[in-house]
Amino acid sequence: MKERIVFVTGANKGIGFGIAKHLGLSGWKVIIGARHEQRAKKAIGELKGLGVDVLGWVNIELSDLASVEQAAKVVAENYPGLSLLVNNAGIPGDMSVDGQHTTIDAIKETLDVNFIGTFALTRAMIPLLENNEGRIVNVTVPSEISPYWHPLAYVASKAAQNAMMGVMAMDFQQQNKPLEIFSVHPGPTTTDLNGNMSLPGFHDIETVGQKMAELINDGNNHQGEFIELYPIVKED
Repeated sequence: MKERIVFVTGANKGIGFGIAKHLGLSGWKVIIGARHEQRAKKAIGELKGLGVDVLGWVNIELSDLASVEQAAKVVAENYPGLSLLVNNAGIPGDMSVDGQHTTIDAIKETLDVNFIGTFALTRAMIPLLENNEGRIVNVTVPSEISPYWHPLAYVASKAAQNAMMGVMAMDFQQQNKPLEIFSVHPGPTTTDLNGNMSLPGFHDIETVGQKMAELINDGNNHQGEFIELYPIVKED
């Protein structure tokens, strides 16, 4: 049985930490992707205390393409057995304003991280993942606009990421590449990204992390799928 190694971006907190934790508890060896050394080391200490095999952490700032390129190089050189990339890291953009009051700067900043940076990392990791018949999992939200929650910068950046997933899945199939890519919408989750919002229908990081790990470990091919763990629904 080949070694199972996963690189989770934004794994020092929130949903990324939950994913890293539960994948680790199910036997994956974990690489933490983070921007800040202190936060990364704190997360590593917590994960190791739970029995997770953390191989290390890689510094990555998705808004900086040089940082993305360097991170991909570090992973390829130090963890050649990598077979799973979880694109979790992202920023919220300005969720306090409606569409017409969203600034161009907010759009650009959010796209740079959630789409451009994520695309750059994914593209850079494809040769290694292809060599290991690996998978790419994106943590995202639906492209369809919900009447209950629709911050423009964030939704637009994730719609672009969803398009990337669909196009790459089609490419992998048509080119017979031993690669799989799919997207997962965790559903409403209480995290720092939304100001730790907690409303009816919201789930916690522990629940989402466990369910994400179960999905990744289910043994099924999810090529090109958009999977909702907990769809956004209107509460009565």
